[in-house]
Amino acid sequence: MRETFVTTAEEVLADPRTTIVLADISAAAFAPAAARYPGRVVNVGIREQLMVGVAGGLALTGQRPIVHSYAPFLVERAYEQIKLDLDHQGVGAVLVSVGASYDRAAAGRTHLGPADVALIDTLRDWTVHVPGHPGEVPGLLRDLVCGRDSAYLRLSTQANTRAYPEAGELRVVRDAGPGAPLLVAVGPLLDAALAAVADRPVTVAYTHRPRPFDTAGLRALAGTEVILVEPYLAGTSARVVGAALADRPHRLLALGVGRSDLRRYGTPEDHDRWHGLDAAGLRRSVDAFLTPAAGAAV
Repeated sequence: MRETFVTTAEEVLADPRTTIVLADISAAAFAPAAARYPGRVVNVGIREQLMVGVAGGLALTGQRPIVHSYAPFLVERAYEQIKLDLDHQGVGAVLVSVGASYDRAAAGRTHLGPADVALIDTLRDWTVHVPGHPGEVPGLLRDLVCGRDSAYLRLSTQANTRAYPEAGELRVVRDAGPGAPLLVAVGPLLDAALAAVADRPVTVAYTHRPRPFDTAGLRALAGTEVILVEPYLAGTSARVVGAALADRPHRLLALGVGRSDLRRYGTPEDHDRWHGLDAAGLRRSVDAFLTPAAGAAV
């Protein structure tokens, strides 16, 4: 996804309104673009707060800045500047992160960013895009650069085997029939979710745009049991799902990255397993959630 982003970002620099702002991360990858478009790739050094401040200033002049770094550096470290220099000023930018929740787990806690989407969710009217395949990245980035509002594009090394470029609205990828429990998978967790319920009567829908959440699609698909599988902090979208279904009796299981600090390194696959986000862990959680309901029905 990162390589696809760099290639696509070089293409959108043909739009003179576009400037890429970096804080050393990916500076080498953007060196050809910097040479081709002098002054349009700005590297402020290891100063993430300044990076967002520069983007805010560019946006005030009518530019459409693309701001890029690792998720914890871009969102957590520079959150105050996102709040003040973008939101408070009423200007938009495209924030593009790499690293996701734990892609660079071997680098330790400084590079883990599971709370990023929850933090962006405290701001007003942001769109959030979490592609599940590199093939979804180009269309998303091009559309965002053509927009005006602020957007967060969250890239990962983890990916599904198939791309669904048009999956902003909920897209059914497995239909278990009327009344079946609904599992909504966000971004790169779709394959694990499908494997987890492969022999279970569960409808699976996919989205790479958790904000704004497709509440109309959710209401059309949801029965009484809804399972939410997100590749960041567990429960991040629970309030949205709960509000959308507030007038209906329903049960919600919200799965994602746990809040405990594991104090471990390991690999992304290790962290999937430790947080129960691999296929086996998701199956255990889904079975435990659905079994009481099945027993009550009997």
